[in-house]
Amino acid sequence: MSKKLLVASIGCGNMGYALMKGTASGSDTQLFITDADAEKAKASAELLGAEVLKSNAEAAEKCDIIFLAVKPQVLQAVLAEIAQTIKKRCDSGNAPVLVSMAAGWSIEKIQTVLNAKTPVVRIMPNTPALIGKGMIVMSHSQEIAPEKLNQLEKILGAAGIVDKIDERFFDAVTGLSGSGPAFVYLFIEALADGGVRAGLPRDKALLYAAQTVFGSAAMLKETGKHPGELKDMVTSPGGTTIAGLLSLEDGAFRGTVIKAVEAAWKRSIELGI
Repeated sequence: MSKKLLVASIGCGNMGYALMKGTASGSDTQLFITDADAEKAKASAELLGAEVLKSNAEAAEKCDIIFLAVKPQVLQAVLAEIAQTIKKRCDSGNAPVLVSMAAGWSIEKIQTVLNAKTPVVRIMPNTPALIGKGMIVMSHSQEIAPEKLNQLEKILGAAGIVDKIDERFFDAVTGLSGSGPAFVYLFIEALADGGVRAGLPRDKALLYAAQTVFGSAAMLKETGKHPGELKDMVTSPGGTTIAGLLSLEDGAFRGTVIKAVEAAWKRSIELGI
């Protein structure tokens, strides 16, 4: 009988919970949770069939894969709690895999704070991972074994699309797919507000706006066509769509969206300093 894979999440907020769901149905894994909020940890553990651990150090001591699902501003303190245990396991040849989703924290910085060359995987998921539709971008240190990387990709794959990229692009990823859902939700809200302005009931306007964005994104992915080409398919000469597009261009819509991604990208860089 093969040994179960022991997976822990330090922190059980939205992202930690979403990514742990990928292992919840597997008979070959055992889940553990720690969180500063004991009640939240208990509630998440019950939903996932996980065990609540007493400390972060305990998670570091017993688990094979450890999600560091905490905010960038908290990660320093968490690493300090587990550093001694991680160093001991590295020295004994039994290093765990640490999976960080903290914006701005490089693999090298995490290993430096730990003073240990433990395998580190850096990921940037986004909130649609909560419904299995996320975009999860990852990069990893050279210390991780192929078997462990495959196990982790399987776990993450349950939360959405997983794509590997060079770590130097991670701040840009944070600005685009990490922060991007908030920009999309704002656009959907604005579309619905436009529908309400034109006389539609609020519930109908929200439904039509959400389905329009969902269907448009699916069409882009499934056809492989450039978004400009798909836009032109909707835009008849002298019609309603070109009138709306002109209004968006007058409002510097594209430039504003680009600046939003740029601002999030720059903030990610600041968090890593």
